[in-house]
Amino acid sequence: MPGSRSISSSQASSWWIVGKQLVVALVVLQAGCFTAAPSKRVRTGAEVLAARHFDLLRGKRVGLITNHTARIDTMHLIDRLMAEPEVHLVALFAPEHGLRGTAAAGEEIRDGRDVRTGLPVYSLYGATRKPTPEMLADLDVLVFDIQDVGARCYTYISTMGLAMQAAAEAGIPFVVLDRPNPLGGELISGFVLEPAQTSFVGLYPIPLVYGLTIGELAQLIRGEQLLPGLEHLELIVVPMEGWQRAMQWPDTQLPWRSPSPNLPSFEAALAYPGTVFFEAVDGSEGRGTDAPFLQVGTRWANARALADTLNAHQLPGVRFEPVSFVPQPRPGAPHPRYEGERLQGVRLRITDRRQFRPVVTGIYLLHAFYHQAPPAYRETFIQRPAWLARLAGTERLYALLKAGASPEAIVAAWEADLRAFQQQRQPYLLY
Repeated sequence: MPGSRSISSSQASSWWIVGKQLVVALVVLQAGCFTAAPSKRVRTGAEVLAARHFDLLRGKRVGLITNHTARIDTMHLIDRLMAEPEVHLVALFAPEHGLRGTAAAGEEIRDGRDVRTGLPVYSLYGATRKPTPEMLADLDVLVFDIQDVGARCYTYISTMGLAMQAAAEAGIPFVVLDRPNPLGGELISGFVLEPAQTSFVGLYPIPLVYGLTIGELAQLIRGEQLLPGLEHLELIVVPMEGWQRAMQWPDTQLPWRSPSPNLPSFEAALAYPGTVFFEAVDGSEGRGTDAPFLQVGTRWANARALADTLNAHQLPGVRFEPVSFVPQPRPGAPHPRYEGERLQGVRLRITDRRQFRPVVTGIYLLHAFYHQAPPAYRETFIQRPAWLARLAGTERLYALLKAGASPEAIVAAWEADLRAFQQQRQPYLLY
């Protein structure tokens, strides 16, 4: 073509190198501005490692298990690693909800390529939930950076454990970039998972709310051999800076990025370990509304009577309001249960997040609905008893409800196991 000229491969290569150097310089400048500014907010493990110029990963071929929550200031960890000249990011791994965190609960994630980087993206929530030897064949290290919510039935921690197994089998280190437990590091609650209930929503014999950061949990999994084959795993946890056990998410001063579509706020995540039980009943846990996991309801409930009954217990940190709602399709809940039907129930108003006890509250909610159910609905209210057992970690919850046990008696049933877990976790605490 007139006016056109050819570019040699050496010129193109030189321009590519210069371009990457400019990107690196911009990233370093951004990082310098970020770290130089005085701040009392918590620094995540990813931010700590970035301030060290990713020293653990230099010269290595890196696989990264991550999603949209892995931010360093305004940049995604993927982009930061791609900009590091001595780090070779070669593969990405996506958990439930996908690399971008937009897929609905339970929706299968497929392998593909990341549009932005061109890197292969291997699904860990599809045909396989554990990295295969072929996926790890070209890696020197496997890195995990995903924001957890602190509840056993949230599948990211199962993804982590299976990936730890795969790394051990491949003989490569496993690096966890620590992040805050949104519920804090002191709250421990719920039944400890029994072996018969082991599944992808409960892979470890730990309480429903376990009071550990993701890095501490990784250490517990390896140290207590909660999964087989981890004896020789080289596990490296990059701790946070500034995090303390009493901190809940708002105390960290970190922005909330929804770890999944139906936890749009910290309050929803705080309520989740209790209201998640309503996934197993003839009712709704609030998916398909503007308050998922903060309101629950059924077709037959007397909302005012339920609110009065629950408020009479004076549970710490929460009030209950009668509510009516209609689940409708929304992003992350394209086909909510009871779509288009008007349901009656209660809305949780968390008045003191530090005093609020989500699992205990969930037991009182289940009990109140179960005992208000008309005779025609009582036997079918627990619509999926096997799923309730998976979520609770035991069949005892359903058995106690059917036997007429009080909420206080149900809560008391897990106390001895919690005391044992308190002792078990002690050697693995980082903060």
